[in-house]
Amino acid sequence: MHLSDSCSKSIMDVLNCRGRLLDLSSPVIMGVLNSTSDSFYSGSRVSNLQEAASRAEQMIQDGATIIDIGGMSTRPGAAELTVKQEITNVVPLIHEIRLRDEEVFISVDTYRSEVARQAIEAGADIINDISGGTIDPELPALAAAFKAPYILMHMRGTPATMQTLTDYADIVTEIIDYFFKKIDAFNSMGLYDIIIDPGFGFAKSIDQNYQLLNQLEVFSILRHPLLAGLSRKSMFWKRLGESPESVLPATIAANMIALSKGAKILRVHDVAPARQIIAMYAQLEKNQ
Repeated sequence: MHLSDSCSKSIMDVLNCRGRLLDLSSPVIMGVLNSTSDSFYSGSRVSNLQEAASRAEQMIQDGATIIDIGGMSTRPGAAELTVKQEITNVVPLIHEIRLRDEEVFISVDTYRSEVARQAIEAGADIINDISGGTIDPELPALAAAFKAPYILMHMRGTPATMQTLTDYADIVTEIIDYFFKKIDAFNSMGLYDIIIDPGFGFAKSIDQNYQLLNQLEVFSILRHPLLAGLSRKSMFWKRLGESPESVLPATIAANMIALSKGAKILRVHDVAPARQIIAMYAQLEKNQ
C-alpha cells in the first residue's frame, strides 16, 4: 500500500468511551493532573485530594475535554511505586472528579492492569499506557473488555532504561512499523478504539524528538487519532538551557505545529493557552 493511498482515507474521529462518544473531528485538550510529588514539572503536582479535584475543575472550565490522571511519575530516574500506592493516588481522585462532573472524560495514565481496572470502576473512561502493553500484556485486553479507548504510546524498555535505547536506523519508519503490529494485535482481541501517541521524550534523543515532530503528518497512515504529548518536555528546556517551568512558549509553538500536522489531542499542563491555540488553528483552517 502506498503512503498516499492510506493517508487519503479518513481517520477514525469518534471513539466509544464505554458507551459515550468522544468526538475528535475537531482537536481537543487533555489536561495533565499528576497525583504524585515526583512529576518532572512542579506545576502539575498536587498535594491532596481536594486540591487535585479543584485543579481538575479549573481545567474543565478552561476547556479540557479529557483529564489525564497519573499516580506514578514515568520520568527517567523516577521511583517506582507499589500497585497499592499507585491505586491510592488515582482512584479516590477519579471518584471525586466524577462526583463533581459527570460529563468530562477521564483517562488513567498507568501501565498496570490492576490500577486501570480499579480506575475504570471508579469512573475513568480511557486507558493511557506508555508501554503499549509490553510491561503488562493484560492491559490492552482489559481496555477491550471494558470498551475503553486505549492510548497506545511508543516506548522502548522501561522508564528506568528508555534513554539508553535510542538507537534507530530510521526512527519514523520503525515507530510506524511498531504501531502497525500493535494495532493488528489489539484488533485481534477486539480492541479498536485506539489513540496513537508517538511518545515524545520516551526512548528518543532530543534531535529524534524534533525529527518526529517534523514528520508527524506521516502517522496519518495509521488511520487512528493522533495525540501529541509535548507539554514542557526536556526537548525544549534542555535545548534552550531553561527549565520545565519556563518553556510554555516553546510548548505553544510545538503544539501549533502538531495541530498543523494532524494531531487531534493536545496533552498539556496548561489548558487555557491550549484552548487559544486550537481556536487560532480553527481560524486558520476556516480562512485558507
